[in-house]
Amino acid sequence: TAAIAPLVVYGFVSINSLRKGTQESVRAGNERVAGQVAEQVGLYMRNNVRVLQSIGAEIEGTSLEHWQQDRTLKDQVLTFPEFRDITLFDGAGRPVATSCLGTARSRLPEEARGGSLVYVAPVEVDDDLLPTTTIAIRLTRHVETSGWIVGEIALEQLWRMVDSIRVGERGYALIVSGDGRLIAHGNPDEKRLIAVADQRQGSPEQQFAADFRAQKTAWTTYVEGGNEILAVAAAVSDTPWTVVVEQPTDEAFAATRRLERQLLVAIALALLVTMIAGYFWGRTFIQRIFALTRVTRSLADGRFEARVAISGQDEIRELGDAFNSMADRLVELQENVRKQERQAMFGRIAAGLVHDLSHPIQNIGNSCKLILKMSDDPEYRETFRRTVEREMVIVKRVLDDLRNIARPIPLERFPIDLNKSVGDAVEAMSPHAETAGLTLKAELAPEPVFIEGDVFALGRVYRNLILNAIQATAPGGLVVAATDAIGTRVQVRVYDTGCGIPADRLHAIFEDFVTTKRRGLGLGLAISRKIVEQLGGTIAVSSEVGRGTTFTIEFPRTEDRPAAVAVG
Repeated sequence: TAAIAPLVVYGFVSINSLRKGTQESVRAGNERVAGQVAEQVGLYMRNNVRVLQSIGAEIEGTSLEHWQQDRTLKDQVLTFPEFRDITLFDGAGRPVATSCLGTARSRLPEEARGGSLVYVAPVEVDDDLLPTTTIAIRLTRHVETSGWIVGEIALEQLWRMVDSIRVGERGYALIVSGDGRLIAHGNPDEKRLIAVADQRQGSPEQQFAADFRAQKTAWTTYVEGGNEILAVAAAVSDTPWTVVVEQPTDEAFAATRRLERQLLVAIALALLVTMIAGYFWGRTFIQRIFALTRVTRSLADGRFEARVAISGQDEIRELGDAFNSMADRLVELQENVRKQERQAMFGRIAAGLVHDLSHPIQNIGNSCKLILKMSDDPEYRETFRRTVEREMVIVKRVLDDLRNIARPIPLERFPIDLNKSVGDAVEAMSPHAETAGLTLKAELAPEPVFIEGDVFALGRVYRNLILNAIQATAPGGLVVAATDAIGTRVQVRVYDTGCGIPADRLHAIFEDFVTTKRRGLGLGLAISRKIVEQLGGTIAVSSEVGRGTTFTIEFPRTEDRPAAVAVG
């Protein structure tokens, strides 16, 4: 779109400029034709005026008798066939000599008695329905008016001259007099209008000629005979006449419209070529972008082996090469991170195993040394047995934790009394709390609360949370295990008044091998979360450093009862 829009705008501007320029050129050409016609008409009239002036000067310059003057005028009419009649008038306006046989036909126009030397009378239609006009020339002798010579001119030659003018195939010239009468018309279909005696300025040509004489406009367009006409005008010098050249606009602007169509076709072809080229170029460009996007998503999904193959020698190719280099570097960095994580994990496991197993193994070793010396003492043998069993339980728990992380043990789900299971865990952990010098208590829901779960697995979760709370709480502190029913859910909370967990470590405490203690494998909370989630529950933690920590477990509530409760 960004590439096509300027081309479209340029096309419209070009077509508009072409239309205006060619139309102005056509109008200017027709105006030149009208000016040439007006010049020819003016020359025609000036020639007739000169002829009359020459005849008048010849008669005035010689002392001829009246009959001689008549003969001279008759000879001049024969010499100049445009003149139908030439009459000589004296200073009083009386006819003195005429070219007519008998009484003079011409009359001296009253307007000619004014101050002008030459007067051209309005055009009239004679008995043959042809236009004529009268030219009156003032004759002077010693600056005083000695008479007038008046000639009646038939405008047939003017007709032929106008008829010979063509503008294109259907363009014509016409002449309109000062009073709006049509004098000549090059269109054969319009010549009949010249013979109309009572002409009014009702036709478009006459109205345009009147507007032109009033200096309103030099060109116009109008509709005549169902065709739109372009008309231009020019004034005829020394007369009040106007030459109008008219031409149908479909012919006058034919070249313009042909050029417009050609330009439109060229612009359409250019647009089509641009769109096709843009489509294929854009498709190639977008496909390469999509290729980069697909490989980026593959890397985001963990498929680090994905690479992009981009053709070309432009910036997109450079971007693809840089992307592949980045992916290779990411693979190297990921492998290094994995090695470091494995090393760190193995270090944590090793340190945790040493911490968790060293004490029971040391106790068993010490007891074995003593049994060698005190094998005969029945009381010590009993102590030895209890010590070995106790320490082996610790060793077995560590090994079970490792096995559960690798392959969780399937759990059995039965309806259990939540208050009872939590109360049993609190009772079992009370000796540890007494040893640590703090208070451990249970806050159970007032009504029986039942869930579907595994008694032994949940007991391990409760004991692990309570033991963590005891280890994180200073002597004199408080550890509470509470139950509550909230609608269709039940809740178990284990909270303490211990040291708390830093906020930046809360998000990772349920992950494998993560611990907030100085020693240990960090598997207790990870195993607890797996057990809770296997039973359809959730576990969350909130903590504030220096004020304590709260672990919250939620399970769906069930209306089923344990078998022992149901029987009772």
